[in-house]
Amino acid sequence: MRISARRICDALNARRFGRPRASGGFTLIEMLVVIVIAGIVISLLTISSGSNPQRELRFEAERLAQLLALAREEAQVRGIAIRFDSTERVYRFLTVQDREWQPMRDDPDLRERAWEEPTRVYVERRDGRDAVEFGRDAVEPPFTVRLARDDAEVVIAANGLGAFVVR
Repeated sequence: MRISARRICDALNARRFGRPRASGGFTLIEMLVVIVIAGIVISLLTISSGSNPQRELRFEAERLAQLLALAREEAQVRGIAIRFDSTERVYRFLTVQDREWQPMRDDPDLRERAWEEPTRVYVERRDGRDAVEFGRDAVEPPFTVRLARDDAEVVIAANGLGAFVVR
């Protein structure tokens, strides 16, 4: 008669618990542990994927900073003035056509865009002007553009030499 380790374990379990352990399947405790771990993971994913107003506004500020850098370069390359214009619902870039500021229609990157949510825009410049305008000059006065929503605020700082930093 061969005695295997399996038979010995079954015999010991039978003495301890009154019956031999079944060879297949999971115990109730193992199943409960798996369900608890799965619940924790799902709750963490739900919390982390929830909306974060500060993160969403920062994302839009990063995009706007890139578009401002592009508008500055376009103004220098084309030799024209380009102005940033914004309302709470949309923002766009304008050029002078027929002595009036008109939306840029010939540039798909500098087209009118809608904010994800209503956004207030405040421009602060050292020279006192309240508009962001780029021209042929390589050096311009530094400025900041502050984007604000209900509980979130982000600032884009321009150093006047073409660097735009989101803070």
